[in-house]
Amino acid sequence: MKKSLGAKTITYPTPVFVVGAYDSEGNPNVMTAAWGGICCSVPPCIAISLREATYTYHNIMDSKAFTISIPSEEHVKEADYFGIASGKDVNKFQATGLSPVKSEVVNAPYVGEFPFVIECELLQSVKIGLHTQFIGEIKDVKVDESFADEDSLIEKIKPLIYSPDNLSYYGIGKMVGKAFSVGKELNKK
Repeated sequence: MKKSLGAKTITYPTPVFVVGAYDSEGNPNVMTAAWGGICCSVPPCIAISLREATYTYHNIMDSKAFTISIPSEEHVKEADYFGIASGKDVNKFQATGLSPVKSEVVNAPYVGEFPFVIECELLQSVKIGLHTQFIGEIKDVKVDESFADEDSLIEKIKPLIYSPDNLSYYGIGKMVGKAFSVGKELNKK
């Protein structure tokens, strides 16, 4: 038997994405967002959903580009700060001591110290109630050189995930099976 929780914004895992875009004066800004994920294979696309009230929403609408920096566990404080401070009021890079890096591929900044970056051109935006979903075509993915030859990037990057039910951040646990493989034994039954 299952107990109803009602219509809530809960799913697992929920990513911690740090979304970067330039403002109208060319200043780099980032914000933390949890509503997002891969939405298409060909062309490779990722979607994020932002409220119109955010500074980043307007920056993406103007620049037609954004990045997603994936913070590691060691940057949990900075990732949280990026979600609670507004780029209208403060330079978040100066406040955290982290470095804005200009993408060579799209017109958007990313966080230099974060180990994984997705660079996107805005393909489409769709208003959905309180949020607008931005669909970005992935133009490049970058990873720290020290991880480039690793078989399991997730174990090296140690990305954060967000738990919407208790408003907390978590790390990722151990691998429990190989995709498209571990379930094959059930074919024999």
